[in-house]
Amino acid sequence: MTEPKLTIVVPCYNEEEVLPETLFVLIEEIKNLVEVKLISAESKILLVDDGSKDHTWAIIYKESLNNNMVHGLKLARNVGHQNALLAGLIAAKNTADCVISIDADLQDDVNVIRDFVQKFKEGFDIIYGVRKKRDTDNLFKKVTAEAFYKIMQKLGVNLVYNHADFRLLSKRAVEELERFEEVNLFLRGIVPLIGFPSTSVYYDRKERFAGDTKYPLKRMLSFAFEGITSFSVTPIRFVMLIGMLSFFTSLLFGTYFITLKFIGETQTGWTSLITSIWLIGGLQLIAIGLIGEYIGKIYKESKRRPRYSVDINTLSLTQQFIERNIDANGGDHRELL
Repeated sequence: MTEPKLTIVVPCYNEEEVLPETLFVLIEEIKNLVEVKLISAESKILLVDDGSKDHTWAIIYKESLNNNMVHGLKLARNVGHQNALLAGLIAAKNTADCVISIDADLQDDVNVIRDFVQKFKEGFDIIYGVRKKRDTDNLFKKVTAEAFYKIMQKLGVNLVYNHADFRLLSKRAVEELERFEEVNLFLRGIVPLIGFPSTSVYYDRKERFAGDTKYPLKRMLSFAFEGITSFSVTPIRFVMLIGMLSFFTSLLFGTYFITLKFIGETQTGWTSLITSIWLIGGLQLIAIGLIGEYIGKIYKESKRRPRYSVDINTLSLTQQFIERNIDANGGDHRELL
């Protein structure tokens, strides 16, 4: 088997503090893998700028001019981590046999990339990077993250426990992933649906090298809610069950109070009445809001808007440059790059 062409896809949003170190580490890792003949010398790094407001794109573009191994994909606006990652995967599949996605903060262990490639050579199309433990997380994040995975499993969503977006996908796995056209994107739930041969590689997650996390509490909760409502209708069924229980409970209490009325043991008061109104009213609002969330998702899907727009793709520009030189001179002029 010839050495596979690997592309490492790195979604970036305001990562100017950590990006120079990230590039250095990833470039050295690719060089090491090429040297031991695990991957092809044509392997690349593709950095996706998700509408950054700092100098992230300037760093990416400058490095792409100085290093043939590095390429950039600039999105026209910020579309979120999942869509930016998907854009990178789809762009990379045209020139790669396998694609690895990794965040720019260097918390995922790049040394595991070697294990990913070895598993790929063994015939696996999907290799998940799974955390051994959560020692680097604070108590709140650790508890909420573990609760999220357990809740998703209870709801029937097939997630890999303690896996984020550090994974390897073969070219055919990315092509299959591209067929999933939903706008409400949750890759951790979609990738297991592909069904191709898969395995896991375990590693220890590190502290963030520099900069601030791009997933504060508000975005974490939003991301979790997106995952739950994108893959399961169980919450709606749960609310319906609560509504039915409340209805039958109301019938029982109604019968009880009518009985008290006839035997003359009722007392004047508003506490029970107001409590009942607030309880039922609250349940109704929760149910309406939850159903509205699902209707909103249907509304977004029905419009079929593009998930992202590409502004600049240096990978594509390089390929066009090569083809023009081949057409003009009748030979392969990659050495000019």
